[in-house]
Amino acid sequence: MINLENTVALSNEEIKLKAPSVFTQKPASTVSKHYTHIPTSRVIDDMRLLGWGVVDAVEVKARKKSTIGVQKHLLTFRNPEVVINGEDGDTVYPQILLSNSHDGKNAFKFTAGLFRMVCENGLVIATEQFEDVKMRHMGYSFEELQVNIVDMVERLPLTVESMNAMKSIELQQEQTVEFAKRALEVRFGEKQIKNIDVDINELIEPTRNEDTGGDLWSVFNVIQEKLIDGGFTYRAGSKVRKARKIKNFSQDQKINKDLFSLALEYAH
Repeated sequence: MINLENTVALSNEEIKLKAPSVFTQKPASTVSKHYTHIPTSRVIDDMRLLGWGVVDAVEVKARKKSTIGVQKHLLTFRNPEVVINGEDGDTVYPQILLSNSHDGKNAFKFTAGLFRMVCENGLVIATEQFEDVKMRHMGYSFEELQVNIVDMVERLPLTVESMNAMKSIELQQEQTVEFAKRALEVRFGEKQIKNIDVDINELIEPTRNEDTGGDLWSVFNVIQEKLIDGGFTYRAGSKVRKARKIKNFSQDQKINKDLFSLALEYAH
């Protein structure tokens, strides 16, 4: 599970405790002889030079001995000087998520994200302006990294425009219900959703005063937080179950992206 609540940059020792694979100096034995190994720790050093520190790190569980130390991992970067202060007091901190592995199966992948202070939940941005940025290990350079990060930061105002558009759009009750139903499909999938029954009223009920309102931004945040954190009940056949919290960071990212894209459909 991606923890976007951390605000203080971690030291290398703290990162290593969370995700040792970040510091692996040798790739998996199965990689091609043409594979260029760039440890993720080198990117951390370069990101720090650009003002971005790691505030969280996580790695997938190695299922085989041969994958220990080379498995996929994810880092969350934050720059304390890059902050979006909303006029309504809704402060948002842009973040950059970096995923990588040392088995030759993944390039460095950078994804833009936002952390919202009001409810301490994060979302991953997915718009036409924010495609994932991938950098191959072969030919990696600080100069290319700098260009990519500067470009991502320069596009942040477009995200602010999207947020403001969501805040200005009031949803009718039937639109809110429709959005919630489509959001459920994002989490459960088109096939599974046909076999379960969810109390939509529970899903769209705000958990805090700050999210009370019928505007798209408030509705989106309420539903997004519940789908990621779980806790809502649903019926599958004759059994009543409680939705589990999303712990897999790849699934977390996908759900966040798809939900943000879905919300943008209602913003036009």
